Amino acid sequence: MIRLNKNLIRTIFFLLLILISFQPISYAQEYYADIDISVDNSGLVDITGISNYPNLIVENSQLYTYKKQDIWQLNITINEELSDYIYQLKLPDNANINNIISLTGFESIKEESGNLIITGSGTNEKLSIVVQYKIDGTIENANNYDNLILAFLFGLIIVLTILLLYYIYQEKKGLKNKGKIKEEVSEISLRGLTERQKEIVKLLIRTNRALTQKDIEKELNLPKAAVSRNVHSLEIKGLVEIEQTGMSNLVRLKKL
Repeated sequence: MIRLNKNLIRTIFFLLLILISFQPISYAQEYYADIDISVDNSGLVDITGISNYPNLIVENSQLYTYKKQDIWQLNITINEELSDYIYQLKLPDNANINNIISLTGFESIKEESGNLIITGSGTNEKLSIVVQYKIDGTIENANNYDNLILAFLFGLIIVLTILLLYYIYQEKKGLKNKGKIKEEVSEISLRGLTERQKEIVKLLIRTNRALTQKDIEKELNLPKAAVSRNVHSLEIKGLVEIEQTGMSNLVRLKKL
């Protein structure tokens, strides 16, 4: 029977302890990502696809972009190593790249339907996508321009509405005054008038405007002297006003 030396046993035991101590207790988790990144004109980011990295898949996120003046910056950085990754980044409509600060695994940039598409892939490395871009002013300000047009049209509608209401008010006021004149003349002022004087007053009411004495002669088929005499009688009674214009006299109803 082979008897082992105590020192040899101790040496073997010590070597086993050393070997065990150098063995990893656990393996770190391997992260991966196969993602599509889409950014809209307002800076909202959608990240879709497959990944086991925590909180990488998001929708309508504002965490990855910020704007300074007219320059946007997109920053998607993962501080853990990914065993493998592949990405496709779609920038907003009519965006132009201003500066590429970091783009790991970069493969290509292409344009597709007015959008810049950036693709990349890598293994056993951190993922870092930091891109500065600018949106064409005419496109970025299109919504502002549309809002100004809508505000102008809305203001125009308000002004036209106010003018229309004012016009209706004035029309009603004019009709009311006209009716008042007619009512006062017909119920009060025609009392004690001769037939010719009544005809002259009714003619002025009907036409609702100033008439020359010649117009009155023609409309009522009366002699010039008769018109002149009756008009002056009406003026004395306070029913009409006479205004001399050149060789003619304008006759109008006097407001009561």
